Amino acid sequence: MYIGFLHLHNTLRWLLLVVLVITLVKYLAGWLGNQSWKKTDNILGVVFTSLMDLQLLVGLALYFFISPITTLALSDFGAAMKDADLRFYAVEHFAMMLIAVVLVHIGRAKAKKAKVDRNKFKTAFIFFAISLVVILAAIPWSRL
Repeated sequence: MYIGFLHLHNTLRWLLLVVLVITLVKYLAGWLGNQSWKKTDNILGVVFTSLMDLQLLVGLALYFFISPITTLALSDFGAAMKDADLRFYAVEHFAMMLIAVVLVHIGRAKAKKAKVDRNKFKTAFIFFAISLVVILAAIPWSRL
């Protein structure tokens, strides 16, 4: 079960990154090109946000119920803080990814409320780009 969830989490990561890059390119073009916000722009935001939420749910299942790494870390949190790998999964990865999800939701909500199309693109682009930086910093690149 652990391996299946881990593979799902890893696969979703790549899908999410591809959709995020496509969304960022489209939103940057919309912002700088002063384009009008279309239904497809909204759909891109919905798909990306939904993938983030799905990834969060899979990650939470791994974190709290399935992963032997976090089970070990949570069983002795003090000792886990002294081990860089355990600390990464128990605190750093979890916290940064949670921040990324919050940034995506804030960006999406602010973009929806913006009255001017250019501001929709700009707001979503900025928040999504910051979330990309956080996501890239939080990915366990050594485990690829």
